[in-house]
Amino acid sequence: MATTKANPRRQSNAWVENIKTIVYAGLIAVGVRTVAFEPFNIPSGSMIPTLLVGDYLFVAKYSYGYSTYSLPFSPDLFSGRIFGSLPKRGDVVVFKYPRDTSIDYIKRIIGLPGDRIQVRQGQLYINGELAPREAQGDYLADDNGIKMMRKLYVETLPNGVKHQILKERDDGWVNNTQEYLVPAGHVFAMGDNRDNSADSRFMDGVGFVPIENLVGRAEILFFSIDAQYPWWEIWEWPFEIRWNRLLKPVH
Repeated sequence: MATTKANPRRQSNAWVENIKTIVYAGLIAVGVRTVAFEPFNIPSGSMIPTLLVGDYLFVAKYSYGYSTYSLPFSPDLFSGRIFGSLPKRGDVVVFKYPRDTSIDYIKRIIGLPGDRIQVRQGQLYINGELAPREAQGDYLADDNGIKMMRKLYVETLPNGVKHQILKERDDGWVNNTQEYLVPAGHVFAMGDNRDNSADSRFMDGVGFVPIENLVGRAEILFFSIDAQYPWWEIWEWPFEIRWNRLLKPVH
């Protein structure tokens, strides 16, 4: 059987294209940091499998929240805040940590104002209705080098949004919570890595998230890297980039 010798020029061109992709991603990240979009990176595994450590994404800052306004001819009467729009259940959002607004968190919106949220035996209930989950098998999660075997599920929210979650177990208090009544002007957020997420279940931590703390909705991944090797091993860089995650929408 005849064999075809690899074309060195084609291999060289492929390498150049890979480098160009990295450069373009960096330029986009710098150039689009405006009032409309802002880049964020994922430092922890609380949103695995939706978001991985080393993911870089754009957040649409216009999605919802408040904007300030004032009219110069009568600031007392015509000034205040204009409300944008509420997030939808299932939106992945960046928000300011309520106890320290210098810290950004990213979670999935589960509950809206007036909703009743509870976890019973590891399963989510919204307004007394079970959010069903479908088993998808095992999943090996990697949180900053720590490997964790989890069960993968697809969870369906009452509005029909489907998304993946990870579960380690269905017992313990975080899997058997009180019923939370989401107050007006707030939302309830949870991580997709359900047993490894500091989220709204922790009233002494994240708790209910004020709507004005919402930065925006996660829209698209523009870069992703699995940095397993020291930074100076530059020959490993191309193999650490998760090419299949570039320009992937966030769901």
